[in-house]
Amino acid sequence: MKRAVCLLSGGMDSAVSTAEALHAGFEVHALSFDYGQRHSVELEAARRVAAHLRVRDHRIVTLDLRAIGGSALTGAIDVPKDRSEEAIGASVPVTYVPARNLIFLSFALALAETIHAQTIYLGVNAIDYSGYPDCRQEFLDAFERVAEKATAAGAERGVHFSIAAPLVALDKRGIVLRARELGVDLGLTHTCYDPDGRLACGRCDACRLRLKGFEQAGLRDPVEYS
Repeated sequence: MKRAVCLLSGGMDSAVSTAEALHAGFEVHALSFDYGQRHSVELEAARRVAAHLRVRDHRIVTLDLRAIGGSALTGAIDVPKDRSEEAIGASVPVTYVPARNLIFLSFALALAETIHAQTIYLGVNAIDYSGYPDCRQEFLDAFERVAEKATAAGAERGVHFSIAAPLVALDKRGIVLRARELGVDLGLTHTCYDPDGRLACGRCDACRLRLKGFEQAGLRDPVEYS
């Protein structure tokens, strides 16, 4: 069976992206990161989703991005709340973790080369993406070119590594509807940047975009909000 490495954060987008890999017939090797993020509930969600989707294996890599800082998700910076749709996406927000997708994809590439997989899935989307530069197709295309030069498999054997982003052109409404089609239980996922315990705040950019997606899809979000 063909193999894929799937970046699984525990959020809605990564859960649906992983389900897309399974739907495409891949044996899925899920990869999550304990990177010093504010809340462990994100990793708890990743474990739930991995079990729900019955992936082949699920690995959690520990690295401390708090040593780098520069983000509200890894440092003592307030998470923005109650921002308008116009403000969300107007510029790169403080919840951006410097080069996070580049770092995560590098780990995913290392795992892919080790297990002889050629496809890496991640759940980025360029619409409703909160202004993150590493969620764009241009970045993914550039990483594919780098992967060919950075690996023994690429340099010596001509292996082409594909970065699959099946949600890149979807908005949150489309992602919610696709989750329903694929049978993904979004109640297991965690999206909030600043939860109160296990309850989502409902006010941060991530929550507002998620709630908007459910509203536009005509569905109720199954997670609990404070």
